[in-house]
Amino acid sequence: MTGATTHFFTADDGIRLAWHEMGTGRPLILIHGLFSNAATNWIRYGHAAKAAALGYRVIMPDLRAHGQSAAPHDPRHYPGDVLADDGLALIAHLGLTDYDLGGYSLGARTTMRMIVRGATPGRAILSGMGLEGLIGTSGRAAHFRHILTNLGSFARGTPEWNAEAFLKTTGGDPAALIHILDTFTDTPAEAIGAIAMPTLVLCGVEDRDNGSAPALAEALPRGELVEIPGGHMSAVVKRELGDALAVWLGPAG
Repeated sequence: MTGATTHFFTADDGIRLAWHEMGTGRPLILIHGLFSNAATNWIRYGHAAKAAALGYRVIMPDLRAHGQSAAPHDPRHYPGDVLADDGLALIAHLGLTDYDLGGYSLGARTTMRMIVRGATPGRAILSGMGLEGLIGTSGRAAHFRHILTNLGSFARGTPEWNAEAFLKTTGGDPAALIHILDTFTDTPAEAIGAIAMPTLVLCGVEDRDNGSAPALAEALPRGELVEIPGGHMSAVVKRELGDALAVWLGPAG
């Protein structure tokens, strides 16, 4: 993982979790999406390096059941909102008080849940996410449950086939990942409307997988919408995502 260092800590339920760091300066936590990992989402395509070059200490956890974090099969390790619990535990472990926080897709949903649960970033980034993907998570959970319980049955080129192909490239464990779907927790619209910090909504112009990004930006009191080329699976690999993130963040003070 070029330019990044890897570290581990233990979650409240004893699960070993990994995080990766690049750069020094103001802490910026970036959380990856479902079936992905920090290396794929943030490092491989240069997004983290662009932020690090601006003076940020980019902190990128591997969610439980992803990347180099443990992937237990026991469902007791996947209670509702456990990904937010893990994120809050990492902030406490690192002793962070002044930081920025964001994520892509499931990482954006986890960011929102962390803020609702008490995280206090100076700024937030919700990427690959729309309003409906936060207030009603059951649809996306059902979509991925269908994929994980019917692997190998999808026609080439369908959204399901594409998601399964991505899962294979990241080496994900379906028996662990299916339990992640049980952790999805809805965020009420009124809670989104109470988010006080400046928030970037960064999304592919063709991406509707998690609902409407413009509607999410409108629902946030200090939301700013930036659209880049691509859909849900393609926007995250484009240089424009890292460029837009860097422009919005600006040099770390």
